Amino acid sequence: MDEIPAKIVKILSKNDTGENGNHQSGILVPKKLEILSFFPSLNKVEYNPRVRLCFMDEANKKWFFNFIYYNNKLFGGTRDEYRLTGLTPFFRENILSAGDKLILEKKKLGDFLIAYSRKEETVSIDRVASSVLRLGNAWATISLK
Repeated sequence: MDEIPAKIVKILSKNDTGENGNHQSGILVPKKLEILSFFPSLNKVEYNPRVRLCFMDEANKKWFFNFIYYNNKLFGGTRDEYRLTGLTPFFRENILSAGDKLILEKKKLGDFLIAYSRKEETVSIDRVASSVLRLGNAWATISLK
């Protein structure tokens, strides 16, 4: 059975883009099934499981990011969060800043695409998808029919 194509959108914050000067490892991915189901599943009993994902941009350039479950809370630590890391080169090359939208899409064969839109650009939701689910942390899933 084929996977259903999916698209998720993250409105970037200053923390995501590094504009606030703070160091962090990647962007926080909320623990919402609607968002997590976009990514491959990770073995939660493994210490800090991760998967390396290859995304293709509109110019057919490959970008490699890591989807990680920082679960050291299960091993005596304090972290219990999902993150997408390795995005800084993409942000810098495309001069992305807070308010811009990061668009991640998964195609039927497991191919991943990455794009962005500037905060000044407005896109009609009706044109993008038939339904949109808005979630906290500036993430949204878009189901394509």
